[in-house]
Order: sequence, then structure tokens, then C-alpha cells
Amino acid sequence: MKFRDVIGQEEAKRQLLQLVAEGRVPHAMLFCGPLGCGKMALAMAFASFLLGECDDDDADQHAAAAAMPPLTADKRRSAEAMLAKWGHPDLFFSYPVIKPAGTSSDHKMESDDFARQWNEMICKSPYFSMANWLTAMGAANQQPIIGVGESNALVRKLSMKSSQGGYKVCIIWLPERMNGECANSMLKLIEEPPHQTVFIMVCEEPEKLLETIRSRTQRFDFKRIDTPSMEQTLIDKRYVAPDMAHRIARVANGNWLAAEAELDAGNENRLFLDMFIMLMRLAYMRKIKDLKKWSEAVAGYGRERQKSMLAYFGRLIRENFMYNFQNPELNYMTAEEENFSKNFARFINEANVVELSELYERGIRDIGQNANAKIVFFDIALKTIVLLIQK
Repeated sequence: MKFRDVIGQEEAKRQLLQLVAEGRVPHAMLFCGPLGCGKMALAMAFASFLLGECDDDDADQHAAAAAMPPLTADKRRSAEAMLAKWGHPDLFFSYPVIKPAGTSSDHKMESDDFARQWNEMICKSPYFSMANWLTAMGAANQQPIIGVGESNALVRKLSMKSSQGGYKVCIIWLPERMNGECANSMLKLIEEPPHQTVFIMVCEEPEKLLETIRSRTQRFDFKRIDTPSMEQTLIDKRYVAPDMAHRIARVANGNWLAAEAELDAGNENRLFLDMFIMLMRLAYMRKIKDLKKWSEAVAGYGRERQKSMLAYFGRLIRENFMYNFQNPELNYMTAEEENFSKNFARFINEANVVELSELYERGIRDIGQNANAKIVFFDIALKTIVLLIQK
């Protein structure tokens, strides 16, 4: 994984390379930014660089590499071969996992319990979401966490010397999912890191991370992917026609995962659009019994998908509100979404746009706190009836 494989983020790449060139690589880094911006891709590319992978034709990378302990040509080739399949002995991944049914209560779950599934996923692409990971693990309604078994395993692994004589890199995906016991153990590890060990934490919700851990990391906030870079990648790597690439890049709004979803004929957003249309039509017609059936249907989706659907609903409410201004530059919708909005947008106005948006945000919070999904969604459905008639 080289920096050239990261979509856009040129400023972030230069910033990371400058740290290496100046000998200022922090021992603990916190990568933050919106979903799909490429935080994990940057973490994996930076880890690969620290472990010996380098673009031969990039002057900034050569300048940064010169500041690190030199690697022989054989060692560099060996490092690149191992990194090609993410099997480098000095690279460690830590990530939230579920506890499958039938697992002994004495067993402390750790990342290695799902190492095969993780490796298969990251070998496909460095751009993925929690939904992708849940599918890879075969999870249902379980909420993945990083438990104390993982922190114990990392203490054991990182206490060993580097096998290649250089850096050891530990990438922690979604550290905010560490439970209390694990977070306290990780805090000690970060406070007294093993020699030449770099922690890269890739975080979606940094405010949920233990404050004492946040204070001991150097935070990097990455922006959304710029539209021209995304557009060009769609054309060059996914062979999308330029006009379609332009529309997809605008709709994706800096989120590569959203762009890939638009390319998928059976993507989840089409299901979400259908459920949004059904909700709005049933609410407008005040069909309580049918809304109850709708609530029961979406209650079976699984919590991560439910939260994604509600986030999608919130986006559509905002887009329909902006549609009323009749300025195409303000809208970021697919052709299907826009076709529905031609008749629906007039129902979203100053009197209800804020309350509808807050309704879905509360739903995301309640689902995340393990509230009864049937009750949450039926409540959303009933309140939508009231809000749609406000003018």
C-alpha cells in the first residue's frame, strides 16, 4: 500500500512525510475525519512507508526515507512483498470484534480471533466501513468492541523486538470501541511505549475515546476527499464515463464509500431510498397499521444498518429542503433521489426541516444505546405524520 494508492489527501500525505523527514514522528497518532475520507488508507500507507515501502518517483518520499535508518535493497524488497499481503511481522492491527455464540465465557476475545476475515477484507480495499466488517465477521445484532483480551495481546506482541530492526507499527481501527478495562490497559501502553513503536489510531468518534488517551496522542484531522480527485479516480480506476463520474463524485461529497455504493447495482442506499419513500407516503396517508409493519421490517435490519439508514434519511431531508431553492449546485442527489424529490420536496420546509433532522439523529443515538428498535422506529413513524403537515 503506497501513498499513491490513497485517493486525494495530498496535503495530508505531505504533512505525514514532513514529520518523518524532520525526525518528529509521534509515538501515538490519532487520525480523525469524516466517514470515507480515507483515514484508514492513510494509516496503512503511512505504516507501509515506515516499514520500508516507498514510491520510487516521489521526491518527498525519498527525502523522508533518507531520514530513517537505511534499508538494504533485499530488505526493502522483502518488506514490500510482506506488505503486499499485509503479513509484515512488525505491523499489528487491532480492531473491534464480536463474541460468537458458543464461545467460552472464559475466553477474552482479541483481534486474532478474526485475523483471517480482517486480512481478506483489507486485501480487497483499504476503504471499508463497520457494515463491511460486520458482514465479514458474520455478525447479526452484536456490537463489536475492543476488550481487555486485545490490550493484553498487544502488550505481549509489542514487547518483542522489531524483526526487521526498524519501526513497529500498531494500527488501531475505531479505538473509541475499547471498553473501560481495555482503555486503561492501552493508556499504560501508550504512556510507556516499547522502543520505536508507533501507534496509529483511526477514529470515527474521537469524543467517545478516553480523554486521557486523547491527550497523549497527536491528532490529525483529515478533510473530505476533494471532488476532482474522486472524479478522476472513478474514471481511471473504475472506468466510469466522465459525466457519470462527475455526478457520482458530487453526490458522494468526499466519501469514497458513498461513491462505491453508487456504482453497486444493488447498493444499500437504494434499499434506504425505498424505505424512505415508503415511510413518507404512509405517513402522509396516515396509515398507522402499515407504519407499524414498516417499523417491524426495519427493526430486523441490525443496529449498524439501522443507524446507516437513519443517517441516510437525515441527508435526504436536508437535500429535499435545498431542492426547493431550485439551484442545482446546491443539491447532491442521485437521479433516482432527484426524481422522487420533484414531487416530495415541497413538504420539507422551514417549519419541519430541523425537527425531522433531529428526529433521525435521536434515532441514531437511541439505537446506539440498544433501545428497542421496534419502539424507536414506530415512534419515528408517528412523529413523521405530525411533522409532514407543518407549514
